[in-house]
Amino acid sequence: MPRPLRTIAAAITLLLVTACNSASSGGSGKGGGSGGSTSSARGVTADAIKVGGIVSMTTASGYSKKDTDLGARARYDRANAEGGVNGRRIDYLGAEDDGQDPARNLAAARKLVQRERVFAVSPMSSVTFSGADFLNGQQVPTVGWGTLPSFCGPEYLYGFNGCLVPTPGGTLNQTWPEGLATVLGGARGRSVALIAGDNDAGKFGIRTFTQGFKAAGFQVSYAKAVVPATSVPSDWSAYTKEILRSGAGGRAPDAVVSVMQTPYNIGLFTALKRAGYRGVISDPTDYDPGLLAKDATRQALDGVHVLLQFQPFESDSPAMRQFKADIRKAAGGKNPPLNMHMLTGYMSADLFLAIATKAGRDLTAESFQKAAKGFSDTGTLVGDRAEPKGQKESFGCGALVRLKNGRYEVAVPFKCYPPIPFG
Repeated sequence: MPRPLRTIAAAITLLLVTACNSASSGGSGKGGGSGGSTSSARGVTADAIKVGGIVSMTTASGYSKKDTDLGARARYDRANAEGGVNGRRIDYLGAEDDGQDPARNLAAARKLVQRERVFAVSPMSSVTFSGADFLNGQQVPTVGWGTLPSFCGPEYLYGFNGCLVPTPGGTLNQTWPEGLATVLGGARGRSVALIAGDNDAGKFGIRTFTQGFKAAGFQVSYAKAVVPATSVPSDWSAYTKEILRSGAGGRAPDAVVSVMQTPYNIGLFTALKRAGYRGVISDPTDYDPGLLAKDATRQALDGVHVLLQFQPFESDSPAMRQFKADIRKAAGGKNPPLNMHMLTGYMSADLFLAIATKAGRDLTAESFQKAAKGFSDTGTLVGDRAEPKGQKESFGCGALVRLKNGRYEVAVPFKCYPPIPFG
């Protein structure tokens, strides 16, 4: 068969498969149900709810969020051990690896819905979410790390700690600037430099954090999304020279804030220290005891203040003790080094379970949404939660930890801060 005809035939086949899947699932995951033991919702049977995940387990830079899957599994395992959700167990299929690639992210979303026929996707954790429109259009409840605009507005998508990248008219979480102001003894007269990758997420991050730090009273001396997003630079001197001369009178800023992933941070922070920088360094990603195994990495991150938007692992709250116990059990009785990805998966699963439980026995996409619109609880590992508030703003809570002498310590305790308008 000539290549053009093969292409057309493949396209027709795909359309037919999609149509069949849509027809057999009600097209959108809607289910009638009548309060009995069964449901016509896609992925929901008399005794189970099918759930999958999408996570960047492998990336070109080596950065991995694979433990997000372990965290989700730990929470679902406990739910099943306690009787499931209104009598149904969670059939968690595990997470698809999107490789931090937009095409694979969309392919994973399509696979989970059209082939695996899941009711929900939770967790979803990646720097790309090209599958967002598809999942929302198919009415698939999706819960993940709300670091992308897709989690801020679409009806069926939820951030486990709210919307972290709001649109104009929304609000900004002030945990980071207010936390660093505490570390520095106040923001008045203090300067901060912000640096990010040259991609959409980096540019948006620079925009939001610039506004947030200015609102807290900082002078923003440098704010650029200029680091190549596809490869870690081998020479950071061009960036460090500009940063270190950005303060008043050509002096170094009081704080350098990186909105980048670990491999980039290691290179940047090492270069800053070699250049003699003695100010505060901070990022939102490097809270991971596993990073301390290598001397070079430990030295690069020593003294760095890491932003958390959940209770630190060092806390001794009942919720944190339960989290650690669940992770240990899911890891076969071992005590793996805890990291933020585990908690991302765990709390994504936890929010899904809480809303699904409220939806009742007749679980459909519609009943889930109805339950979400009036959902709220308090005292979780991410603070007080509420929907649909969380689709427009974050839950506003967080902490700062500092790596010192090979150990993390709480620098600014977990606290909830009033948000500010974003425009």
